[in-house]
Amino acid sequence: MSGPVTTGAGTQRLRDGTGWQDVGGYSRAVRRGPLVAVSGTTAHGPDGAALFPGDTYGQARHCLGVVLGAVEALGGTREDVVRTRVLLAPDADWEAATRAHGEVFGAAPPANSTYYVAGLVGDGFLVEVEAEAFVAPGGGAAAGASSG
Repeated sequence: MSGPVTTGAGTQRLRDGTGWQDVGGYSRAVRRGPLVAVSGTTAHGPDGAALFPGDTYGQARHCLGVVLGAVEALGGTREDVVRTRVLLAPDADWEAATRAHGEVFGAAPPANSTYYVAGLVGDGFLVEVEAEAFVAPGGGAAAGASSG
């Protein structure tokens, strides 16, 4: 993933170099003020093909890692994530996706919705994750923490 680029009005846009972003005209994540929005993220390799074929858990862990990497690249932390959406293809195992989500967020669980959808764009994708984070001025959750 390349570093964020600041555009007008202090908006930061993070691109990760996938061809899908170029064709679809979107960024992996965007930050404006304290809000970070992360686009729907699938588990795909550099060639665009699905990673972990048939493995809902593996795809979910990969997606969540990319999502958190985007939040961190824009100044946030896992604790700053306030909302996630997990979209599952019809053949996905919701329990495996939920287990991965719980492991990744641990003691800082965000609000979450998990949906079965008719399908995901591209062959072999079982999971897509999107997220929002609210990042305290000057950095991530630690910047807004107080002692006492």
